[in-house]
Amino acid sequence: MIEKRWGLFHRWGPYVLLGFSLLMATATGGAVGMGRGDWYASWGLVGGGLALQLWWGRASRTRPEPSPAGVCYYVLRWAIGFALAWINPFFAFYAVLGYFGSERLLPPRLVKPGLFATAITMSGSQSGGLPPDGELGWVVFGGLIAVNVALLTVFAHLATQEDERARAQAATIAELERTNTALQQAMDENAALHAQLLVQAREAGVADERRRLAAEIHDTIAQGLTGIIAQLQVVSGARDEKLAREHLDRAADLARHSLGEARRSVHNLSPAPLEHDRLPEALEKTVTQWAERTGVRADFTVTGTAEHLHDEIEATLLRIVQEALSNTARHADAARLGVTLSFMGDEVTLDVRDDGRGFDPLAPVERTGTGGFGLDGMRARAERIAGSLTVESEAGGGTAVSARVPLVRHEH
Repeated sequence: MIEKRWGLFHRWGPYVLLGFSLLMATATGGAVGMGRGDWYASWGLVGGGLALQLWWGRASRTRPEPSPAGVCYYVLRWAIGFALAWINPFFAFYAVLGYFGSERLLPPRLVKPGLFATAITMSGSQSGGLPPDGELGWVVFGGLIAVNVALLTVFAHLATQEDERARAQAATIAELERTNTALQQAMDENAALHAQLLVQAREAGVADERRRLAAEIHDTIAQGLTGIIAQLQVVSGARDEKLAREHLDRAADLARHSLGEARRSVHNLSPAPLEHDRLPEALEKTVTQWAERTGVRADFTVTGTAEHLHDEIEATLLRIVQEALSNTARHADAARLGVTLSFMGDEVTLDVRDDGRGFDPLAPVERTGTGGFGLDGMRARAERIAGSLTVESEAGGGTAVSARVPLVRHEH
């Protein structure tokens, strides 16, 4: 904004000041003793000033920096201002233009001489006109030159300091812009990395589910089908109807059992409780149904402000709770169980505690063929989403399973 205002001044200021000087000279011509020849010379110089300004208005568009044309313009403008101020001191309003834009028009070695020349013109006007009248006039003229030069020195020093401060501010702003750009790039990279990690976690989860499903098919469904085939082969060669009926019943039982295993595997692959409910509601229903099925008193609690978590986070926490409940039902012989879901700043914790018989957490636990993937699988699930799982237990003292995972909000 400041540069634009200075641009307007350098473009239109000479016209305004030349016109104002002409008005003042016209009003005071009789008082300063201007004759007809002085008026002819003034009008000629004013016309020359207008022509010079019109020429420079076009030439300056292609010469923004100090150039020979700029030096010529500055010298001619000063000469016109000096001659006009010699005729009438009030033309100094036009001559004062020499104080402005000298750095823009003159090379550094000519700036001070140009300012000094302007100070001579202004001092002559301030002392009553050029040439000074008598010895006293010359003394006053010399004193005014000294004052004007001193003022120029002070203002030049202040202008230099202001330029240095402006350059320092510009450098600071440029550095801040570079820093902000780098910070924005880092944030974009972090966001991309975060999305990539979630995709990798999801892919790892899918791969894990596929491995688990393949193992269950091999351990249950495939074995069941093998048993069915064996029973049917016996039936095909049996002549005793009672024996054939017995083997057919066994084949039917194996088929029903295999069907149940297939449904359980598919159910575990896609968490049905999360299809219509968010994690707190799904966990509460899971705990309630488990309590009704097992007859164990079970309580569910939510602490903190519940938030809509990322699908992978919710699915992982639900799987951990389901496995923990399954382990409690099979092994703990507990009378009471509590599940707590806590939202704490940038992480979510899930605690499952029972008052069962407990066990030694350091002892190796073999995976059984009745489903589930044990404590190691629960821990692996938590670690895949940058979380952790701890188990505290002792004989006769119950068991506490605690999972801590980052709070990653749902992507809208």
